[in-house]
Amino acid sequence: MYFISLIILLYFLLATLYVLVLAIAGKLNYGANIKASNTKAKVAIFVPAYKEDNIIISVANKLLQCNYSEELFDIIIIADSFKKETIIALNKLPIKVVEVSWQESTKAKSLNFALNLFDGSYDIAIISDADNILEIDFINKINDAYQSGYHVIQGRRIAKNLNTSFAILDASSEAINNHLFRKGANALGLSSALIGSGMAFNFQLLKNELSNIDAVGGFDKELQLNLIEAGYKILYLEDAIVYDEKVDKPSTFGRQRRRWISTQFIYLKSHFHKGLRAMIQGNFSYFNLSILTNVFLSRILTLGALFGISILYSIIKGPFNLQWWLLFVTYSFVLFISLPKKMFNKNTLLALLSLPNAFIIMLISFLRIKGANKTFIHTKHTNVEIENPVL
Repeated sequence: MYFISLIILLYFLLATLYVLVLAIAGKLNYGANIKASNTKAKVAIFVPAYKEDNIIISVANKLLQCNYSEELFDIIIIADSFKKETIIALNKLPIKVVEVSWQESTKAKSLNFALNLFDGSYDIAIISDADNILEIDFINKINDAYQSGYHVIQGRRIAKNLNTSFAILDASSEAINNHLFRKGANALGLSSALIGSGMAFNFQLLKNELSNIDAVGGFDKELQLNLIEAGYKILYLEDAIVYDEKVDKPSTFGRQRRRWISTQFIYLKSHFHKGLRAMIQGNFSYFNLSILTNVFLSRILTLGALFGISILYSIIKGPFNLQWWLLFVTYSFVLFISLPKKMFNKNTLLALLSLPNAFIIMLISFLRIKGANKTFIHTKHTNVEIENPVL
């Protein structure tokens, strides 16, 4: 029993030290050498969308407002299983529409199909989700980074909506992850983690590396490892902002997290040995994204587990058993300093009251991860405007 307790303590100690290092690094040492460029690349914004009839027209119109030379960028909607009237409305806009309908839909499948259609037509490929709204200068900032030599770029996703406590928790989680696994990782000289949208690539590079990927979920995880293995570094471009809809209901939160947790452990299992070899060979970016980001539990699960274990040990061994409380306080401090200052407000404090519920949902999702990554789970989107009072 003592040995098992020691292993558990060591696991949570390493989990805490890992995020602590990333959090401090992101605060002290972050920056990219990017200069404004007069050279303009030809850009394609790919929007893979599955049954998003209710928001896609609005999103397409907002993408058309990007501040970039009209003749140098195209919006390509990959319309999977759309209604006929939606296709007709989309075709009236100055965009390109690619109709697809798969027996088993996946983002990777839709993207591969569209990339093959437009091979050789563009320099940069941007991947944007059907609910995303790009900041007006997003393409210009991506272009400047591309012209500065970066061929794999992750923008900063922030919340489009903060309408419920769960939306605020979701937004806070993403903001913390941005600081740790993108900003903090880059600060340490490592590649940023990709996040599925708001991403930009050299077109041909993306086409080549994505062609062998047909993951049901988490295609970005496999893509980032392929790119790092090929010798590319992933840049996190903090000022290239994309607004992303946050889940606002507990049921949606649970389905989404179940898929994410399942993907996390699938990639840990499939790339574990390769990740260890990468560490020995000095490829710490591959080791970080194949093992370290996957072996530790999510922030909510870790925080809840640390609090629960601290309470349990205090009951069993008395109040002076402080090592668990020290880990809990340290982990809380990491989350505190990783959260943007603008999110320290009354609404965020009220949203914290939903943390126990979120922890229970995450725990249930963790216990039910079997099979979650074998079928496509669609998250329905409804928000067409940016409704974030923090902004």
